[in-house]
Amino acid sequence: MSIQSSIKRKTAPDIRARKRGEPIVMLTSYHAHTAALVDRHCDVILVGDSLGNVMHGFETTVPVTLDMMILQGAAVMRGSRQALVVVDMPFGSYEASREQAFNAAVRIMKETQCGAVKLEGGVRMAETIAFLSGRGIPVMGHIGLTPQSINTLGSFRAQGRNEADWGPIVDDAKAVAEAGAFSVVVEAVAEPLARKITETIAIPTIGIGASGACDGQVLVLEDMLGLSPRTPKFVRRYGNLGPAIEAAIESYAADVRSRAFPGPEHVYDMKKN
Repeated sequence: MSIQSSIKRKTAPDIRARKRGEPIVMLTSYHAHTAALVDRHCDVILVGDSLGNVMHGFETTVPVTLDMMILQGAAVMRGSRQALVVVDMPFGSYEASREQAFNAAVRIMKETQCGAVKLEGGVRMAETIAFLSGRGIPVMGHIGLTPQSINTLGSFRAQGRNEADWGPIVDDAKAVAEAGAFSVVVEAVAEPLARKITETIAIPTIGIGASGACDGQVLVLEDMLGLSPRTPKFVRRYGNLGPAIEAAIESYAADVRSRAFPGPEHVYDMKKN
């Protein structure tokens, strides 16, 4: 007889119910060990396609594959216990048709055992979101700046700076909500627009560079820890681990080169343990 954990993992409906309630805390993670740390403090862990930037050194998220997302999603699930884990659907895995999106989402959920998927796009993806949601796949939307569309957008510039440009972005938010998404990431939009979207739609908004007007916030873990060489202007660094890690590596290298590395008397003895 199996013993089930007493810790209940959060679900998409739990996050949906947080609209206008306690702010939703969300961070990215791509590894079991960082997931264990993030899990203690966050409601949602996003296995973002930003892993292409922070793990693989890609300039954009476009080269990220479905297999890469599944591999890291499974690792995060193994490292976490209570947070809802959401896995990004990478570029090219869902845009061609509803059926393509369904097959990719099923692979993600079966092979990682995550609780939801995330995809980019508003009005143009509403039909796909409805198709997935109606077949048992919880979907988190993503509007505003959509990094997978960088080759069309041309740059990672903020959206909706002028009120005259708000209409299409608000329409995207409404379409995602009406299609059945349980929440939506709003990226790099001006505070007045983020506030309007949050007040207009019935599902939680999770901001990234969209001010505190949203129902929650998400950041890339490596950005907020000071591990990324380049970070967006809106990111607040809560740590500066890059120099500390480099200093530790430098000390290790110096010990090895000076033959000050611990001797055999300090080696782990398996027989005594």
